[in-house]
Amino acid sequence: MPIPVVLDVDTGVDDACALLLAARHPGIDLRAVTCVAGNAPLDDVVRNTRIVLGAAGRLDVPVGRGARRPLLETARPARHVHGEDGMGDLGLPEPAAAPGPTAAVDLLRDVLLAAADAGEPVTLVPLAPMTNVALLLRTYPEAARGLARVVFMGGAALVGNATAAAEFNVFHDPEAAAIVLDAAAELDLPVTMYGLDVFYEVRVSRAAAERLAASRDPAARLAGRLVLSQCDRFGGDDATIGDAGAVCAVLDPAGLVTQRWPVRVELTGAWTRGQTVVDRRPWIGHSEHDPHGLAPTVVDVALGVDGPRYARLWVESVRRVSAPA
Repeated sequence: MPIPVVLDVDTGVDDACALLLAARHPGIDLRAVTCVAGNAPLDDVVRNTRIVLGAAGRLDVPVGRGARRPLLETARPARHVHGEDGMGDLGLPEPAAAPGPTAAVDLLRDVLLAAADAGEPVTLVPLAPMTNVALLLRTYPEAARGLARVVFMGGAALVGNATAAAEFNVFHDPEAAAIVLDAAAELDLPVTMYGLDVFYEVRVSRAAAERLAASRDPAARLAGRLVLSQCDRFGGDDATIGDAGAVCAVLDPAGLVTQRWPVRVELTGAWTRGQTVVDRRPWIGHSEHDPHGLAPTVVDVALGVDGPRYARLWVESVRRVSAPA
């Protein structure tokens, strides 16, 4: 049976790649998509999400409009990566008219409670700053009974990108990430962290992207153009599909290597704010030097990925119903 999934996105280029995979693959039952400011401002994120769902022929999927900014700080879009419009500045047409989106937290609550009542728990896949998810779990903790697990793109065990220590999604709203991890421990939610340690390893070649871009199918064509925009922006013969790897991990967990470790989010460090502190020490219990003890949330931290395997999964899925030019 298809896996019930909800995506929480800040649709830039790699979120768009993830949306195309989730919308196209028969192994996923995409129940909803919620939007939050991150890679782009919220209005652009909502527009971009609708463009992608329209290209995939999935305007039936409800879209939720979420937080315009982090809990405490101002929004900081990543235009240097995703372009001024968040979609590689491809000049894409406006999406088809649609009813106004539901508030994201309300949509998440309703979808999850319905899933719980139906006995079909949902995998929640945040691919963005976790502002919406934090608000959900603190406002409607009862909705967690509709969750099977959380697989989030964010953080890292070893590296950063927004800063030397912090990954962008967590750095953008570290309080939200900390709240989600704390809530996961309180609500007994399984969590997988698909972070920077694997993020860049799933790459699609320029040649494969050109073949997709030449398709007559709108979704395959958009997929190819998105990858080509990143090849051109950063130079090279391939590009990461980033967030799409987290959706691949839901579909094909055997392609991901994880280890279970306690994880906290650093909130106050001058140089390390937003860092996911992954406790890799080989001790259980006590240390006279550590006043903090182990973090209460134990996370499946992604450390290795079969990049070619996930890249093939993505390419084959987004061209699933495409016709050659």
